[in-house]
Amino acid sequence: MYATDHLKGVAPFLATAEAGSFTSAAERLHLTSSAVSKSVARLEQRLGVLLFERSTRRLALSDAGRAYYATCKRVLQELADAEHVLTEQTTELAGKVRIAVPASYGRLRVMPVLQQLCVQYPQLQPAVSFSDRFVDMIEERIDIAVRIGAPGIAPAALGQLQLGFERLIFCAAPAYLARRGTPQSLVQLEQHDCIAYGRADGTAQPWRHADGSAQGQGEYRIAAPRLILGDAEARTAAVLAGLGIAQVATWLVQPYLASGELVEILPELATPGLPLCLAWPLARQLTPKTGVLLQALKQTLTIN
Repeated sequence: MYATDHLKGVAPFLATAEAGSFTSAAERLHLTSSAVSKSVARLEQRLGVLLFERSTRRLALSDAGRAYYATCKRVLQELADAEHVLTEQTTELAGKVRIAVPASYGRLRVMPVLQQLCVQYPQLQPAVSFSDRFVDMIEERIDIAVRIGAPGIAPAALGQLQLGFERLIFCAAPAYLARRGTPQSLVQLEQHDCIAYGRADGTAQPWRHADGSAQGQGEYRIAAPRLILGDAEARTAAVLAGLGIAQVATWLVQPYLASGELVEILPELATPGLPLCLAWPLARQLTPKTGVLLQALKQTLTIN
C-alpha cells in the first residue's frame, strides 16, 4: 500500500470531527454531504473501526475516532512544520520563535542574548515565557527551552544539550559580616541569620556543601532560617540588604560579587548545583532562526 493511500478520507474525517456533522463538513470542503459521508465510511471500512457514533440527533467521535483524530492532527502539524523548515531556508532570519525559560535565569542570563539578537535581526520576533515549571514543549509548541534541573529521558522528538552545572556558593553583604562576623565553618554558620529557599508553609530547602564524598556534596539542614523565600531574586535582594547569609548560584550574584556588594564566604564549601540544558523539537532544529538562537545560547550559557 502506498503512503498516499493513508491520506484518503483524512480531510473529510477531520472536517466532520471538527464541524460535528457531514453537512457542515461538506460546506467547509465545498463537497456534497453524500460525498463526505461516503468518504468517511470508506475510511472506517479500511481501518476496520467506527470513527463516529451515529444517531438521529448527533454525530460524535468514538473512542477510536478520538485517538485517530489526535494522531492525524499531530501528523499534519509535523508536515506543516517540515514545509515551514524548507520555506525558511531561503528567507531572512525573521518571524516568531517561542522560547521557554526559568523565571530568574531567563531574565538575568537569557534576555541579554535575545536582546542582542533582536538588534542584529530586526525581523526576529521572540515570544518568551518565564516560568519555573517543566514545560511540555510538544504540547505547548515551544521552539527552544532553557532548563535548570535533571533533563531526564527526553522524548524521541526532542534534542538536548547540557550546558554544565550551576556553582553554588555562600555569600553575604560586607555590612552584615562587619556586624556579625565571618563564619569559618558550618558550625559557625549555623549561628548566623540564614536566608533559605523554600515555601510559605515554612519548609526550607537544605543547603548543599562539598564534603569529600564521591558525589562531591552533602546536605546541611539550616537550623532556624531567618527568612524563607521562594524566589531567587528576592533572596538576592535580602542578602544585599544585609539580612543574612544565603547559598545561591553564581549566575544570580556574579555582578554583585564583582562590584564588592556581596562577598563569598566559606569558598571551600562551594559545590555544583543543578544541571543547565537546552532542549528543542528536532523537527524545528533546521530552521535558520532556531539554529542561530541555539548557537548563541550555547556560546553564552555554556559553563566550562
